[in-house]
Amino acid sequence: MNRFQKQKNVGKNVRSLAAPALLAVAVIGCVWNGITSVSDQAARQEKKSLEEAIRRDMVTCYAMEGVYPESLDYLKEHYGLTYDETRYIVNYEVMGSNLMPDVTVLEKQGS
Repeated sequence: MNRFQKQKNVGKNVRSLAAPALLAVAVIGCVWNGITSVSDQAARQEKKSLEEAIRRDMVTCYAMEGVYPESLDYLKEHYGLTYDETRYIVNYEVMGSNLMPDVTVLEKQGS
């Protein structure tokens, strides 16, 4: 009879450890999800800020010089535009000196 009682105790020990283990996994999952969500939101905001900075510099150039900048490098040299070129690709298409260039900011994969 003692053998059967030991087996019941082992089952109770496993069951008593299962609930805290599942709770710990759930808490870790929630924390991980929160961190990922905040990180994604920060990346979206950083991309939006870069787009706004480029547009602001283009408008400033147009207001001061009467023409839109002919390249992104011009904005970097004369208006102090800086960004992480290892993280973002900026497509800058000039339509004409009096038309605002089309700007597309893309985040590189794996960044």
